[in-house]
Amino acid sequence: MASSARRYLADLNGTPCREGLYARLLREIEAPLLREVLAWSDGNQSRAAEVLGIHRATLRKKLRELGIV
Repeated sequence: MASSARRYLADLNGTPCREGLYARLLREIEAPLLREVLAWSDGNQSRAAEVLGIHRATLRKKLRELGIV
């Protein structure tokens, strides 16, 4: 993660990304992370939410927004 952030910052050449590093990072890792945790929990959203440290309703909202379920 740190090396990816350094590479991204080096590629900017002093010009910030319109979307921002934080938003870009979340966009790139959120869906794969949620898919992996759901697979690990055998699709049990309550268990996945607990492992992620978020409320089940928040997980369900994110899954809908990302088109995962």
